[in-house]
Amino acid sequence: MTYLDGAEESGVTLRCLDNRAVGIQFSDRSLVDADCAHYAVELWAPGLSSRVDGVVAWIRDADLASFLDRLAADFHGWDGARTWHTIDEDLALSAVFRSGGHVGLTWTLRPWRTFPGSWTASVTIWLEAGEQLAAAASDIRHFLEGNPS
Repeated sequence: MTYLDGAEESGVTLRCLDNRAVGIQFSDRSLVDADCAHYAVELWAPGLSSRVDGVVAWIRDADLASFLDRLAADFHGWDGARTWHTIDEDLALSAVFRSGGHVGLTWTLRPWRTFPGSWTASVTIWLEAGEQLAAAASDIRHFLEGNPS
């Protein structure tokens, strides 16, 4: 069963295949120019709810959707963790492959990481390595570019 809520008018929500109470939502996108958007990211799990506003997305070469596309294309698996982060490192992603064709995506928020009182929150969601991960990449791309999916 697919637990990808997908693109909605308000954003994109991804839920864990193993536990729907764990997820991430991308919302409140505002386009800065043709190459850059700002958006909010919210993580949740039992006992955890964290949100960061003003995450910066560069919509070109090193964007999140392209990283997810590359993971989905390698649906037969890989060893170790593959990582991605925003230029400001306030959102990071680590992906691992497990047997059975599932990918663990650990999303980490680190706002104000160089200031006193900074914090970090992470959740791991599991998705199917092929179609589900490709759909997530597509939904996130449409969200970041401001195109309906």
